[in-house]
Amino acid sequence: MTANGWLQFALFSVLLLASVCPVGIYLARVLEGEGTWLSPILRPIEKLIYKLSGVNAAEEMNWREYAFALLGFSAVSMLVTYGIERLQGLLPLWNPQKLPSVGPDLAWNTAASFTTNTNWQSYVPESTMSYLTQMAALATHNFFSAAVGIATAVALIRGIKRTSSETIGNFWVDTTRTILYILLPASLLYALLLVGQGVPQNLNGYTAAATLENPAQTQTIAQGPVASQEAIKMLGTNGGGFFNANSAHPYENPTPFSNLLQMLSIFIIPAGLTYTLGRMTGSHGHGWAVLAAMFVLFAAGFTTVYWAESQPHPLIHGAVQTGTATAPGGNMEGKEVRFGVSQSSLFATITTDASCGAVNTMHDSLTPLGGMVVLLNIMMGEVIFGGVGSGLYGILIMVVLAVFIAGLMVGRTPEYLGKKIEAYDVKMSMLYVLIFPLIILTLTAIFVLSPAIGLSSLANQGPHGLTEILYAYTSAAGNNGSAFAGLNANTWWYNVAIGWTVLIGRFLMAIPVLALAGSLAQKKSVPPSPGTFPVNGSLFAVLLVGVIVILSALTFFPALSLGPILEHLVLKAGQLF
Repeated sequence: MTANGWLQFALFSVLLLASVCPVGIYLARVLEGEGTWLSPILRPIEKLIYKLSGVNAAEEMNWREYAFALLGFSAVSMLVTYGIERLQGLLPLWNPQKLPSVGPDLAWNTAASFTTNTNWQSYVPESTMSYLTQMAALATHNFFSAAVGIATAVALIRGIKRTSSETIGNFWVDTTRTILYILLPASLLYALLLVGQGVPQNLNGYTAAATLENPAQTQTIAQGPVASQEAIKMLGTNGGGFFNANSAHPYENPTPFSNLLQMLSIFIIPAGLTYTLGRMTGSHGHGWAVLAAMFVLFAAGFTTVYWAESQPHPLIHGAVQTGTATAPGGNMEGKEVRFGVSQSSLFATITTDASCGAVNTMHDSLTPLGGMVVLLNIMMGEVIFGGVGSGLYGILIMVVLAVFIAGLMVGRTPEYLGKKIEAYDVKMSMLYVLIFPLIILTLTAIFVLSPAIGLSSLANQGPHGLTEILYAYTSAAGNNGSAFAGLNANTWWYNVAIGWTVLIGRFLMAIPVLALAGSLAQKKSVPPSPGTFPVNGSLFAVLLVGVIVILSALTFFPALSLGPILEHLVLKAGQLF
């Protein structure tokens, strides 16, 4: 751990926190239909979209109609993606490498993954997906899935804000505005910045270059429309890379500035949505309290990973592992020398706090404790900033539970921003919380106990092998998409099982959120009393952090104790001998 590493963390934190207000205000104005500086240009396009699609922008939906529209839109777009993948070898456009069609199980997995904002990739992108598939199927889903997450979050905010209302907004309007006013302009600017840093953006065929070692041998250099996919991959917290090495690849992440830009873009919308929450509900202090809880968990996670990765590996002897002016120190296995321990630790923490899954280091090569933290970040349920939209509605579920627990402690009906939290609201919140570990632990147990379908894909046995399977299903259920690469998940069983896992982790958990939004919207507002627990101060932020940590620790500690914790103890024991 160095002063330079901490300075880089401080710079990132300052830039992130400085962006919260302007981004949050802009998001609120867009999602509430207010005018922005882009309105004169985009408002006619927005109206034309509604006219062509037959959408009545003035007509709102109840939570069931909203959920039905969300599920229908996602299902149709998923089928289109599946079709493009299956027909890839027959489609004449933008396939200079003549790549064949994608197999049925992998096409299913990929279509489900990109539909759910997971972007789990069981394949090598540059040798599997054509330019047409990358652009028309995968990159478009990066926009769609991100917009669906933000739409769900704003529907829940409206439920909190409104009183005696049967409706929570219009899904088609929320999704259209999110893509048109937020994701598209930001991605266009972002892509141009990346091109300026050296990220390719073309439709050329791959280049065959002679190697320096032997001019008679050639190396295939992949390229393509990388910058455009990279931009929405980060802004939409999708994470699916154009190249197999993801953001460790110099064509995806070539410079220190692009690395900082990518990390910042992962958090910028989720952080801004906390201010949007405070602005739309009329309680700015509550938005800041939620942001504070997120940031405390993020800082604690980074500190732990940075410390763990800065330690010498206990089983490496006879090599200098302490940092010098000319050499990095600590655990450098699986890390880019140009990023070092600090930037690798920060990137790994950010990408698992959000549902992004982009990586600039190999998570499988992290120390046991470093790997445990990035795994635990996802296990907390996508609440430490989280994905665009999904992070906010995930932590608002925890807010409802924290308010309920506070009410139990003082012996009165809990209230949240003027709404009484009753049995139905707690049931929906607990349904959201229980679905997540049920999927992860059940499927992990099944595949660990199945040598033919589960263990045969492992490159490692023992506690690290368990962690690899546990991480895969945690990442899938949490719609993260990163992986411990020691697991070969491109098998029929893993492709099918993970495909269903990402769908359940996204949509079966979104339905209780919309049900909660509908319930809160119907309630009357009650004025605060001396017994009302305030949700806009430091005490509430501490309670919220405690609820998140305790729920995650109690649920997943047995599995973690058999995986990364046991691996850490085994390594320490090996060090003794």
